[in-house]
Amino acid sequence: MTAMDLIAKERDRLLQRTARVYGLSFTIVSLVCLAIPGAVDTASFFVCLPLYLLIAFCQYRIGSSRSMLWVIPIIVAGLGIVAVVTLLAPESTGEAGVSAVAQMTAASMASTAVVLTTDLRRRLFLALSFLLTVGLTTSLLLPFQPPTRTIALVVLGWVLATIIGFWISAGVPQAARRIASIGRAHRAERQASETEAQRRQGARLLHDTVLATLTLLAHSGVGVAPDAMRQQAAEDARLLRQLRLGATPTPQSSGVYNLENTNDDMVLGTTLESVKQRFGRMGLEVSWHGTGQVLLPTEVLDAFLLALAECLENVRRHSGVTQAHVTITEDETMVRAMVTDSGVGFTLDDVDSARLGFKESVVARLKEVGGKARLFSAPGSGTTVVLEVPR
Repeated sequence: MTAMDLIAKERDRLLQRTARVYGLSFTIVSLVCLAIPGAVDTASFFVCLPLYLLIAFCQYRIGSSRSMLWVIPIIVAGLGIVAVVTLLAPESTGEAGVSAVAQMTAASMASTAVVLTTDLRRRLFLALSFLLTVGLTTSLLLPFQPPTRTIALVVLGWVLATIIGFWISAGVPQAARRIASIGRAHRAERQASETEAQRRQGARLLHDTVLATLTLLAHSGVGVAPDAMRQQAAEDARLLRQLRLGATPTPQSSGVYNLENTNDDMVLGTTLESVKQRFGRMGLEVSWHGTGQVLLPTEVLDAFLLALAECLENVRRHSGVTQAHVTITEDETMVRAMVTDSGVGFTLDDVDSARLGFKESVVARLKEVGGKARLFSAPGSGTTVVLEVPR
């Protein structure tokens, strides 16, 4: 279900509940007026009572159903009440009876206008119901009050209910858009905060490790044994490799970080998830399909993931979309990754040969480990890159 469908559903629900409360309230008021002694004779009251119950039931159902079948009985039964009060025993009809009719036609029946404002078919039915109510009510109440008074009351009631319906119909989408805007602003602020926190963490991490080693080297390693220097530099190299693959080493103490164990073979799924999370933090949603339980030698895995990361970086920077799909497949000899996006695409012949991003960071990198890359794109049709490395 799309966002517009959800907004329309919420709008209809609010309109229905408003019509229910609006209609039932004035139905009760009209019935109370009719029950006042001297309003109508006893026979007329008991003839009208089932019609009131029918109207109340239909108004209750309107609160949970969009069907127009609940509107029709309200109009018919309401006009029936007007006819009974004014024609069955007109000599017994008092001011309270006329007031009950006014409440019924100008408010209770008019409540249906709230749910008849959402589309053209309903608006046509609204206009027909309004004209029918005004015409019959005015003619039936001629013996009891001037026609201008009747017309003014009924028109005012129906116009007010119609305005409420249009106001809700216009207000709900505006509120939804404002809520969505607030949500986007919140996500942007949270992403900015996370990015700043990651930047500071990265700065601290590099200060505690690599920069400390470089400082020692700049001072010729004075006071540090050569073996200790080589071991520290090796640990820094492992740390940089993890950062390059999207991992976040956890500090155990000042200057000492918990590095994952790097064996000769590594599971592709674990490291690919790190790449996915890294780009997710930068605003590119990566959907991963296919297998991930593939063991690859370390140097092959490095080349494969770094080439894949370069492809995703190109999607993030150039495609104009915020979502990419990565599909991993394998056979007995090769592991493949297909990176696709639905962005703007480009003409392959228009790519400047002097640009080294794809040529060096993807093609050359994979070629060094026996792999290859293929690129497919066209303007307006997105881009697909197929990466292959040997197992």
